[in-house]
Amino acid sequence: MVSNSESSDASPENIKDDGPDSTSGAEKKAKKGDYSDSLSAKRRKARTMVLQALYQWQLSGSSVSQIEGEFYADNDMTKVDTEYFRDLFKGIVSSVSQIDGHFADCLDRPVEKVDPIEKALLRMGTYELTNRMDVPYRVVLNEAIDLAKKFGGTDGHKYINSVLDRLVLRFRGAEKSRSKNSRHR
Repeated sequence: MVSNSESSDASPENIKDDGPDSTSGAEKKAKKGDYSDSLSAKRRKARTMVLQALYQWQLSGSSVSQIEGEFYADNDMTKVDTEYFRDLFKGIVSSVSQIDGHFADCLDRPVEKVDPIEKALLRMGTYELTNRMDVPYRVVLNEAIDLAKKFGGTDGHKYINSVLDRLVLRFRGAEKSRSKNSRHR
């Protein structure tokens, strides 16, 4: 488990996704032209931006429309699934209490004590598991873990994996069983 003291110095400047060393393996492939305009690459960018937007919302208390406007003004949105960005960001903020309630009993501390990056990732992962059935649960987990490795505390990805894995059983148990059974054939 991650303690708050192990968290990184997460600030909006530290979670910008514009450095040469800030690309995941899939993004590196995308830059090579393998699938730079693919839906998965655009959704990966959308999730990164949702993480940034949620972080800003959690710490600043700014309105959703103000934060969304800033993102559209300050970022090149041509390589982002903007519809997905909008759905996640607005959906999470509008149902944050319900989302927090879904994962609160899986935590080792109160929701308020969870690192802001980890909290944003748990909110995003929980929202996707409960509201985006078109996204396979493995994708939800992998994307949240990748973002935690990139932006979270030292072992934040392990914490995210642990909590979201419990939620997969709760909300996507049938999907996980089908996936497990198909691998054993």
